[in-house]
Amino acid sequence: MDVRRSLLVSILIVFLAATLAHGADRVLVCYGDSITAGHGLEDGQSYPDALRQLLIAEGYHYTVLNRGTSGATTKDAVDDLPSILALHPSVVIVEFGGNDGLRGLPLNQTSHNLDQILSSLQAAHVRVLLAGITLPPNYGPDYIKSFQQVYRTMATHHHVAFVPMIYKDLINVPGTIQLDGIHPTAKGSQILAKTLLPALKPLLAR
Repeated sequence: MDVRRSLLVSILIVFLAATLAHGADRVLVCYGDSITAGHGLEDGQSYPDALRQLLIAEGYHYTVLNRGTSGATTKDAVDDLPSILALHPSVVIVEFGGNDGLRGLPLNQTSHNLDQILSSLQAAHVRVLLAGITLPPNYGPDYIKSFQQVYRTMATHHHVAFVPMIYKDLINVPGTIQLDGIHPTAKGSQILAKTLLPALKPLLAR
């Protein structure tokens, strides 16, 4: 009986360890700037919060972590990568670059930083969704076109899931952008989550 009991306990321990390890692997990090952080919103109104609810409704079991920082550039994202990798995420949504563009930073710098971010995540066997953004019309068509191309080039080069324009479903929808003309409202955050979900789902496990 003692041998059987010991064997049963050993099996249960192995099963529990495997279950915990499986759960620990299922971490989804939303890594971005103020759009991700939920600038100007109440707690629970950011797009990562809305995405968490969508995933639950779809039957996915992930811990969704909001690692958005208002004002962050792609250089800041490179600097903060060790803290993201320390979370051992299975999937990371990368949403950076908007502040680079708004500040008129050199596009080769933005491209280099995004390349570093994607390379580091992939080297750690993290699945990546790259979320692109555009700029206001007053930045000029040439700069905007080149800015948008940075995302396309990075997505193609790294073969990652890609949403070229995270705001594509907000355009001309009343009540989705705050008065600053930049950040999503709570309603806008819900739409952002729905925009990202189709590209995200192939990266997820049930």
